[in-house]
Amino acid sequence: MAVTISAVIAAVPVPVLMIDGQERIVALNPPAQALFGIDGTGRHYITVLRQPAVLDIIEQTLRDGAFRQARYLGAEGGRDTTWRVTAAGVEADGGHLMLVSFEDLTALEEAGQMRRDFVANVSHELRTPLTALLGFIETLNGAAREDSVARERFLAIMKHEAARMARLVDDLLSLSRVEAEERMRPLVPVDLPGVLEQVITSFEPLAREAGVKLTRRIAPDLPEVPGDAGQLRQVVNNLIENAIKYGGTGGTVEIELTGPSPEPSLRGDGIRLVVTDHGDGIAAHHIPRLTERFYRIDSHRSREVGGTGLGLAIVKHIVNRHRGRLRIESEAGQGSRFSVILPV
Repeated sequence: MAVTISAVIAAVPVPVLMIDGQERIVALNPPAQALFGIDGTGRHYITVLRQPAVLDIIEQTLRDGAFRQARYLGAEGGRDTTWRVTAAGVEADGGHLMLVSFEDLTALEEAGQMRRDFVANVSHELRTPLTALLGFIETLNGAAREDSVARERFLAIMKHEAARMARLVDDLLSLSRVEAEERMRPLVPVDLPGVLEQVITSFEPLAREAGVKLTRRIAPDLPEVPGDAGQLRQVVNNLIENAIKYGGTGGTVEIELTGPSPEPSLRGDGIRLVVTDHGDGIAAHHIPRLTERFYRIDSHRSREVGGTGLGLAIVKHIVNRHRGRLRIESEAGQGSRFSVILPV
């Protein structure tokens, strides 16, 4: 049974096209048509593949049939895409042909960029306190060696900067652990009201110092949730700490734990933890990016209150590991409401 080149190419799931000895496209499959936006059958390959790097390898492979690769940059749905293009000579009954295939590298490129951005952000976050520490050490070894007032002030600042670095390292380790375990859903029964009470009690001194009142409303007879008690404590800890720090002096932070009740986002019953503050609120364009690593609305204020820029990223990954949902609602000047919905 004879099988045509077009039929074989059409069955390949990645973009593929065939060029003949007259430098014309004799066949291309639907993924290739979607990539180029046209059906280039019968056209010269230059009119379809317009990028110089790709044209160069095709021209050379047409001459000697050797295997070559290049990169093709595309756009799909407003998103930049990167493809590895492979050109290779093929012997067929009709003579010498060339097969050109495209492998999507976009996800790998994006992952690489995320790693580079992450290293750059960590380096920047560590450089600032390290520079301050080195400057103060140099001053204390020099002009301020015998100045007791300056020494006490500088040591206090150095302690603050060192603590900031320690928090950053702790958060980086937490984020790394959570990401490593994210695919493994924890199933140990956890008493969420007990965890919540412990965290609230631990934060009462900080709240008093900040002039913030903590209120709680915990529904009775809540069932245990399948989870990791340490990580759920970290979620509650991060949300309440953020609410105290950014809720505004003299304000109130309201903590609610309700359920179980039907949750459409979970397609089943869930328990809902809600932490509400009445601070400055968050502008709408910031909300989609709040859970990104090192994303800050106000970098200066975040560093002043000891934020690392990783807290909500950790919360997001922990909630994802528990197969839950994180919802953020806020308006500028109206405070913020963070909801964590966990399946029961």
